[in-house]
Amino acid sequence: MESARAAADQAAGLDVDKLTYEIFSILESKFLFGYDDPKLFSPASAGASPSPGAAAAAAASSKVCILSIDGGGGGGRAADGLLAGAALVRLEASLRRRTGDDGARLADFFDVAAGSGAGGVLAAMLVARGADGRPRFSADDALAFLLRSLRRGSGGLGLGLGLRALFKSLRRPGGGAAAAFRGVFGDLTLRDTVRPVLVPCYDLGTAAPFLFSRADAVETRAYDFRLRDVCAATCAGDSVEARSCDGSTRIAAVGGGVALANPTAAAITHVLNNRRDFPLAAGVDDLLVVSIGSGEADQRGAASSASQIVRIAAEGVADTVDQAVAMAFGHNRTTNYIRIQATGTPRGASRGAAAEAEEMLAQRNVESVLFRGKVVAEQTNAEKLERLAHELVKERDRRRASASASPAAAAPALVKHHRPSAAPSYSSLVSHTLASIM
Repeated sequence: MESARAAADQAAGLDVDKLTYEIFSILESKFLFGYDDPKLFSPASAGASPSPGAAAAAAASSKVCILSIDGGGGGGRAADGLLAGAALVRLEASLRRRTGDDGARLADFFDVAAGSGAGGVLAAMLVARGADGRPRFSADDALAFLLRSLRRGSGGLGLGLGLRALFKSLRRPGGGAAAAFRGVFGDLTLRDTVRPVLVPCYDLGTAAPFLFSRADAVETRAYDFRLRDVCAATCAGDSVEARSCDGSTRIAAVGGGVALANPTAAAITHVLNNRRDFPLAAGVDDLLVVSIGSGEADQRGAASSASQIVRIAAEGVADTVDQAVAMAFGHNRTTNYIRIQATGTPRGASRGAAAEAEEMLAQRNVESVLFRGKVVAEQTNAEKLERLAHELVKERDRRRASASASPAAAAPALVKHHRPSAAPSYSSLVSHTLASIM
């Protein structure tokens, strides 16, 4: 009798826990992303499992695929961009292997790319349009550019100092980084991308974050910036000026790591509120998000400089965004949201960037679980990338099948280029997002 009563109490506790979980997830989704989907929760069905037919329909629905790349706390460490670059190379190689297409690019599988700092440079390179209309750069090209820039800026002093020197050169007209970005992007602008791109910086003129967005660039030339200036703005260690192509908008920019080291929430907010480009994205059920971190610095001991304090603050905000996003995804956290992050920067730069990147990919990062605190992930970063490649190929095949069955309903996540009479400015959404999660 006692055992039966205990079992009943435990079952009731689980039901309450599940109900609380769902309520919390919906409230946080509403608070963080600004949408309200009545399908997500109803008191009558809170404790009921979805029907097999509904589950099958949900599994068959297409998802908007979002790539988000952290920027770290500035340009001071070799790990900024290194983990992301290595992860992207491995992911692209897996996609090519699974599809048998040696020319496949990451932009063929993602609908939106967002990046901050060094992550913004990687994102911009992955979606820049070439003369043939295809993505101009592969993941290998992007990582190679990052490593060449590091070596060029280091002067033999090591990767970390090289990255700092590279980004600090942005303050000088014609400095090394500015010249490097010009060589990569030329006169390409935000409009010249094969997929929507989102890159943040901090605008000293308005004392607020600013989000470079292709959606805004398509709407008006006043928000169309050259990609080289976007990258300079998101990487800047000190203030640099970014001017729109028509000269009407000027941004006194400081690097995106200060404003939004982890742009994942901003990217999700953009998609869920952008009915022009993503009319069928109603909630997190309709998203497949991969967020790639920049590695975490070894913070043992007291912070001895302002740059270390800035980095700690930036990494704290990035972790807060990750936790908030994971909670907002609720039960879909393990299927619709994938976080790639190192649990500490490998020591011993003399081993080379490749060895450091491989060590970070072999790590298991720490994940947030609602009401359970932090847990170590069951899969390594490399294993997560393989799982992600599998899901991305499934999504592509699902769209192709939909296109064959009904051309009018094909590829619901693809970008539309018509211009409505009144489109929102997505730059202002970053401020709302930051206010929501802090």
